[in-house]
Amino acid sequence: MSIAKIGIDTGVNTGIAVWQDGKLQSVESMTITKAMRYILTCHPHKYTKLYIEDARLWVGFHGKTKQSEAKRQGAGSVKRDAKIWEDWCKEHDYEVVFVKPKGKGLKQSAEDFKRITGWTGRTNGHARDAAMIVFQR
Repeated sequence: MSIAKIGIDTGVNTGIAVWQDGKLQSVESMTITKAMRYILTCHPHKYTKLYIEDARLWVGFHGKTKQSEAKRQGAGSVKRDAKIWEDWCKEHDYEVVFVKPKGKGLKQSAEDFKRITGWTGRTNGHARDAAMIVFQR
């Protein structure tokens, strides 16, 4: 059995994408708890490596505007999510690599994503971000 490489874009809408056998197998988004249940059910730790976007590795949001305050709060939420994933991976023996937010590259439009990856299914930004974390790994 080949190793499944799963990209995870943390947040309220958790993006999750599976790269296996040289291609994307699934690209979707769901809640964090559904993502965890999906991984446990469909991808045993012995045959899976997780790549998780980790906002704790990014430095930013230095402004003092209301918008930057909202961004700081959002960043705090995804930092907390990264910690939850870190603990979950340890508890369930999953190998994990934490990826800097810029490590997945620029945000991709649906059209560009389809052109780059060949994925023809419907996606949202979170799912595309997760896929770009593991695309061609």
